Amino acid sequence: MYFGLSEEQTQFQDYVKKYLSDNVSVDEIRKIANGDDSKLHDDIKSGLMNLGLSGLLVPENYGGLGGDLLSAVSIAQGLGTGVGPISFAGSYVMAPIALSLGGSDAQKDKYLSKVASNEIKFGVGLSEYVAAREDSGIELNKDIASGKALFVIDGDGADFFILSDKGGTMFIVDKNAEGLEIIQLTTVDKTRLYLELNLKNVKAEVLQETINNPIVIQKVIDSGRIILSADSLGASETMIEKAVSYAKERKQFNRVIGSFQAVKHMCAEMAADLEPCYAMLWQAAHSFDHDPDESRLQACQAKSHIAEVAKMVSKKATEVHGGMGFTDLLGLHYWFKRIGVNRQILGGPELVREEAAELQGFNQ
Repeated sequence: MYFGLSEEQTQFQDYVKKYLSDNVSVDEIRKIANGDDSKLHDDIKSGLMNLGLSGLLVPENYGGLGGDLLSAVSIAQGLGTGVGPISFAGSYVMAPIALSLGGSDAQKDKYLSKVASNEIKFGVGLSEYVAAREDSGIELNKDIASGKALFVIDGDGADFFILSDKGGTMFIVDKNAEGLEIIQLTTVDKTRLYLELNLKNVKAEVLQETINNPIVIQKVIDSGRIILSADSLGASETMIEKAVSYAKERKQFNRVIGSFQAVKHMCAEMAADLEPCYAMLWQAAHSFDHDPDESRLQACQAKSHIAEVAKMVSKKATEVHGGMGFTDLLGLHYWFKRIGVNRQILGGPELVREEAAELQGFNQ
């Protein structure tokens, strides 16, 4: 039996890859990363949104496509290959899932159709539920929230934010809410923006089905981990392709470096280690929708393992390029840094492996 992306999912992924290949060169990425061309950035966002990404996971009765997480994974892989400089994991995967699973009927009616039509955008900040620093975390007193949320995903241009208190109750905050301070965080990944939110007695709209129900926030986090893994997988794929291409062209001692056994071994090791990650990722995405008993464990295993493999690929692919791999001329560092940030968001490999061990009872 074949297990993988369907013909439709593969086609959707190819559309994303082609758009990025045709419209987002390294020079364009460099301009966006340096903040030199906001119109270019807006045009790229608009072009990708026209493919229907905003409504992918919104149910059909709210105007969306009603897709499953495996469909979203196919898109995330495509975005990763071209370091697509747009919001996706938070705004168009985690947010629709949070609203669909955690919102009341009134909240679904209020928000989901507007997410599908790209009228509104959500940022998502759940890092403190995963692992909060000493000075962060949010306290929720009925419908008043106070505290700090770090590494809010897809916060740029967001109209609303989905956040969580320490117990897993999720709530919505308007970007213009009184008492909300929005700070742009600096990370090595300049293709996407992360925020810090400081809340001081901010009015919150609680997602009713998340009260005393941590299952919802766990599902939302699982979806985010799977999508970030897909993005890293796509980025790793591109780094291998670039390394192999460079090895076929670069000459030393009157031979292309790809003919040297050491370089061959490096390229073969990257490809061999990455190949099993596809099945692991697709299985995790399939389990999310069809095997709830295994879905959380599968998400943890995919996030931790792919993060480690992607780190290895980014390192070796850079080494194949030699000194050129460290320069801005090739732009290889944009994929390298994207993989590095994906590795840590929503839990690094060590923390996520510990979660997986607890799920299997290995900590007893």
